Amino acid sequence: MSRKPKKGYYVKGRFVAEGSDLDLELKAQLKGTPDASKTDLKRESEALQALGNALLTLRADLFARLQLPEKLQEALQEAKRITNFEGKRRQMQFIGKLMRKLDEDDVAAIESALDEQQSGSAAEKLALHQAEHWRDRLIASDDALAAWLAEYPGTDTQQIRALIRQARKDAPSAHDAQVAESQGQAPRKGRAYRELFQLVRAQMDSAQAPADNASPSPEDDEESGHA
Repeated sequence: MSRKPKKGYYVKGRFVAEGSDLDLELKAQLKGTPDASKTDLKRESEALQALGNALLTLRADLFARLQLPEKLQEALQEAKRITNFEGKRRQMQFIGKLMRKLDEDDVAAIESALDEQQSGSAAEKLALHQAEHWRDRLIASDDALAAWLAEYPGTDTQQIRALIRQARKDAPSAHDAQVAESQGQAPRKGRAYRELFQLVRAQMDSAQAPADNASPSPEDDEESGHA
């Protein structure tokens, strides 16, 4: 497999690769701002190394979409295998150097993928919080069940009623809760408590799915017919 030639130029017989430390320093000298460039170079290097470190946590599907250079992909895979602290540090420095060779579009794509992953995590946390809120409401008040069924009519009414009743029976007494709290422990919850949460979460996910895959509106169909 032939190696892709590096982009760059020669200065006094020395090859200078585009994006390298020397390239940035020479350009800064031409602009008359060498000191500022060194500071910017260090800041950029640290930022790209941090970005490379964040790439280690990126989901496989998002990572595959990036189509990063093969050498960088191999370096990232090797970093995941290294457990020695000093070895990992050197590998991340190497990754930082490879990251500096990426163009602006590649860096922007990496940042976008990381943002997408973070947004997904935030949405997941919100969904969990909403399911927990509904579970606690259903256990605390009979009125909550009517509100739930109005919003999620597909719920098995008999099943959810049975789980609510059992979760209330299994709920720890005020004394047991105080004892657990004094010992720095959370009060133990019964099986019905967990199953009620699972049912609530499943119904919420099921209701969300059709919204995510909504069919085109009549207006959309009409517009496509005139296309």
